[in-house]
Amino acid sequence: MKLRIVSVGTKAPAWVRTGFAEYTKRMPNEMPVELVEIPAPKHGGDKAKHMQSEAAKMLAAIGSDDWVVALDEKGKRISSVQLAGKLDQWRMDSTNVVFLVGGADGLGKDVRRRANETVSLSELTLPHYMVRVILAEALYRAWTIHVGHPYHRG
Repeated sequence: MKLRIVSVGTKAPAWVRTGFAEYTKRMPNEMPVELVEIPAPKHGGDKAKHMQSEAAKMLAAIGSDDWVVALDEKGKRISSVQLAGKLDQWRMDSTNVVFLVGGADGLGKDVRRRANETVSLSELTLPHYMVRVILAEALYRAWTIHVGHPYHRG
């Protein structure tokens, strides 16, 4: 099972890269987390065209058999324990999972249609670079719940 995070943006600040690396290196070898960065369009111009371009690049990074989870503030809220259950189910099914993190304008329609489910990490609007760190921590926490590690004290 592989976990992939497909995220818009290639110029994450150092603290984001450090935080992301800290949690992903803690993941077990049988559940690696890979980051695929999609270049963000330059500011200004046609917003719809930018979103369409981002969507095409994101869709190209998704395999036909991948389980796709779109991250969106309007998605279904899940707890850490529920994420641990999903992680375990995906592992048992040998499913590769792709998490999609949109850019400043969110995810395009075509990407939303391809998603198998839409999940919210928070009702707050979060910067897309910060979502990488939060998602990496959430995946690590879910794994620790599954194996009974004391990291999660819920």
